[in-house]
Amino acid sequence: MSMFADGLDAAVQKAFTRPAPKTAPAQMRYLVRQLKGTKAVAQLLRISQRTVERYVKGQIRKPRPDLAARLESEVKKRWQPQIRARARARAATTDGIVIDTRARMGYTAPIGSTDQDRVRHLTVALPPQYAARLFEAQESGSGEQRLREIAAEALKEVYFQDGGRRAGSLEEVRFTDIEHLEFDL
Repeated sequence: MSMFADGLDAAVQKAFTRPAPKTAPAQMRYLVRQLKGTKAVAQLLRISQRTVERYVKGQIRKPRPDLAARLESEVKKRWQPQIRARARARAATTDGIVIDTRARMGYTAPIGSTDQDRVRHLTVALPPQYAARLFEAQESGSGEQRLREIAAEALKEVYFQDGGRRAGSLEEVRFTDIEHLEFDL
């Protein structure tokens, strides 16, 4: 997964009203219910059907670190889908999304202005249309690069150009060397 997609998922997960199952057996039972069988879960997690059954019965309690990570990821992907959808819809229509990042940013601008890349820490509230574009790109399976372009475009318009009140001749914002990235709804 990518930094942007993970960040968007984490923001949506903050809207959950109940915590997702924590223990491996509970997570395994949840997935078996969701996918309607141990065989589908075994294929999804790339483990044997017998191993899934042993987790469900509580005979195995502690998965290997790589399996634990896959298990948690798959459970969180499926946990509270209606609440996840509502949180995304709210961000995309009324609330917008907040991006908090520390990254190297520069821009392409006319000759004579300072377009030197430098590390900046920005916390910027982006309007709903950018939240909508980010979620749409993520759902359509767009890569990290496309999500980065949308975020850079949003920062250009909202932060650097202040909604059209300054830096009108700014052509492109570069968003590289991301040290920290977090989204909040």
